[in-house]
Amino acid sequence: MGTDSPRTLPDLEPHTEAFWTGGQSGRLMINRCQACHRYVHPPVPMCPTCHSRDVTPEAVSGKATVASFTVNHVPWVPNLPVPYVFAAVELEEQPGLRLSTEIVNIDPEAVSIGMAVQVVFKQQEEIYLPLFEPQER
Repeated sequence: MGTDSPRTLPDLEPHTEAFWTGGQSGRLMINRCQACHRYVHPPVPMCPTCHSRDVTPEAVSGKATVASFTVNHVPWVPNLPVPYVFAAVELEEQPGLRLSTEIVNIDPEAVSIGMAVQVVFKQQEEIYLPLFEPQER
Protein backbone atom coordinates (compact mmCIF):
# COMPACT_ATOMS: atom_id res chain seq x y z
CA MET A 1 0.00 0.00 0.00
CA GLY A 2 1.33 3.39 -0.89
CA THR A 3 -0.18 6.79 -1.22
CA ASP A 4 -0.46 8.54 -4.52
CA SER A 5 -1.77 11.83 -3.16
CA PRO A 6 0.22 15.02 -3.64
CA ARG A 7 2.03 16.22 -0.56
CA THR A 8 3.30 19.55 0.63
CA LEU A 9 6.82 19.79 -0.75
CA PRO A 10 9.87 21.22 0.99
CA ASP A 11 11.85 24.14 -0.36
CA LEU A 12 15.19 23.12 -1.85
CA GLU A 13 18.08 24.83 -0.09
CA PRO A 14 21.80 24.23 -0.68
CA HIS A 15 22.14 22.06 2.45
CA THR A 16 18.91 20.07 1.80
CA GLU A 17 18.95 19.60 -1.96
CA ALA A 18 20.90 16.30 -1.97
CA PHE A 19 18.51 14.78 0.59
CA TRP A 20 15.41 15.70 -1.42
CA THR A 21 16.79 14.87 -4.88
CA GLY A 22 19.08 11.88 -4.22
CA GLY A 23 16.22 9.50 -4.93
CA GLN A 24 16.53 10.38 -8.61
CA SER A 25 19.60 8.12 -8.66
CA GLY A 26 18.12 5.73 -6.07
CA ARG A 27 20.35 6.97 -3.25
CA LEU A 28 19.40 8.23 0.19
CA MET A 29 21.75 11.14 0.82
CA ILE A 30 22.46 12.13 4.42
CA ASN A 31 24.77 14.98 5.37
CA ARG A 32 27.97 13.92 7.12
CA CYS A 33 30.51 15.99 8.98
CA GLN A 34 33.91 15.58 7.40
CA ALA A 35 35.65 16.63 10.63
CA CYS A 36 34.08 14.24 13.18
CA HIS A 37 32.39 11.85 10.70
CA ARG A 38 28.96 12.06 12.36
CA TYR A 39 25.91 11.91 10.13
CA VAL A 40 23.70 14.97 10.50
CA HIS A 41 19.92 14.80 10.03
CA PRO A 42 17.84 16.81 9.44
CA PRO A 43 20.24 18.36 6.95
CA VAL A 44 21.87 21.52 8.30
CA PRO A 45 24.99 23.36 7.10
CA MET A 46 26.88 22.94 10.39
CA CYS A 47 27.65 19.86 12.48
CA PRO A 48 25.77 20.05 15.79
CA THR A 49 28.43 17.83 17.42
CA CYS A 50 31.72 19.60 16.59
CA HIS A 51 30.41 22.80 14.92
CA SER A 52 32.39 22.23 11.73
CA ARG A 53 30.93 23.71 8.56
CA ASP A 54 32.52 20.95 6.49
CA VAL A 55 29.28 19.00 6.10
CA THR A 56 28.63 17.19 2.82
CA PRO A 57 25.99 14.74 1.61
CA GLU A 58 26.93 11.05 1.41
CA ALA A 59 24.92 8.07 0.19
CA VAL A 60 23.83 5.66 2.93
CA SER A 61 22.48 2.12 2.63
CA GLY A 62 18.83 3.10 2.96
CA LYS A 63 18.34 0.31 5.50
CA ALA A 64 16.73 1.13 8.81
CA THR A 65 14.72 -0.12 11.76
CA VAL A 66 11.34 1.20 12.86
CA ALA A 67 12.05 3.03 16.13
CA SER A 68 8.55 4.42 16.70
CA PHE A 69 5.33 4.76 14.72
CA THR A 70 1.67 5.63 14.77
CA VAL A 71 -1.11 4.48 12.50
CA ASN A 72 -3.14 7.52 11.50
CA HIS A 73 -6.83 6.86 10.99
CA VAL A 74 -7.80 10.54 10.90
CA PRO A 75 -7.34 12.44 7.62
CA TRP A 76 -5.06 15.18 9.00
CA VAL A 77 -3.59 15.88 5.56
CA PRO A 78 -6.09 16.64 2.78
CA ASN A 79 -6.15 13.96 0.05
CA LEU A 80 -3.85 11.62 1.99
CA PRO A 81 -5.81 8.37 2.30
CA VAL A 82 -6.08 6.79 5.73
CA PRO A 83 -4.94 4.67 7.39
CA TYR A 84 -1.24 5.39 6.92
CA VAL A 85 1.83 4.79 9.07
CA PHE A 86 3.92 7.75 10.20
CA ALA A 87 7.20 6.52 11.67
CA ALA A 88 10.61 7.40 12.99
CA VAL A 89 13.18 5.04 11.50
CA GLU A 90 16.77 4.65 12.67
CA LEU A 91 19.30 4.28 9.87
CA GLU A 92 21.82 1.48 10.30
CA GLU A 93 24.81 3.76 9.74
CA GLN A 94 24.71 5.41 13.16
CA PRO A 95 22.84 4.90 16.45
CA GLY A 96 20.34 7.69 16.93
CA LEU A 97 20.36 8.70 13.24
CA ARG A 98 16.62 8.93 12.70
CA LEU A 99 14.29 10.39 10.18
CA SER A 100 10.53 10.83 10.05
CA THR A 101 8.82 9.04 7.20
CA GLU A 102 5.89 6.96 6.09
CA ILE A 103 5.94 3.16 6.03
CA VAL A 104 4.39 1.89 2.78
CA ASN A 105 3.67 -1.35 0.94
CA ILE A 106 2.43 -3.13 4.08
CA ASP A 107 -0.84 -3.39 5.99
CA PRO A 108 -0.55 -0.58 8.58
CA GLU A 109 -1.56 -2.96 11.37
CA ALA A 110 1.42 -5.24 10.52
CA VAL A 111 4.08 -2.58 11.24
CA SER A 112 6.05 -3.12 14.45
CA ILE A 113 8.87 -1.51 16.40
CA GLY A 114 12.16 -3.14 15.44
CA MET A 115 10.91 -4.04 11.95
CA ALA A 116 13.64 -3.92 9.29
CA VAL A 117 12.77 -1.47 6.51
CA GLN A 118 14.43 -0.04 3.41
CA VAL A 119 14.03 3.21 1.53
CA VAL A 120 11.87 3.63 -1.56
CA PHE A 121 11.35 6.94 -3.28
CA LYS A 122 8.19 8.66 -4.42
CA GLN A 123 8.79 11.38 -6.98
CA GLN A 124 6.69 14.50 -6.80
CA GLU A 125 7.89 17.22 -9.15
CA GLU A 126 11.68 17.54 -8.59
CA ILE A 127 11.45 16.08 -5.06
CA TYR A 128 12.04 12.40 -4.28
CA LEU A 129 10.35 11.68 -0.97
CA PRO A 130 12.13 8.96 1.04
CA LEU A 131 9.51 6.48 2.22
CA PHE A 132 10.24 3.07 3.75
CA GLU A 133 8.90 -0.42 3.14
CA PRO A 134 9.63 -3.81 4.73
CA GLN A 135 13.15 -5.01 3.92
CA GLU A 136 13.48 -7.85 1.46
CA ARG A 137 14.94 -10.86 3.21
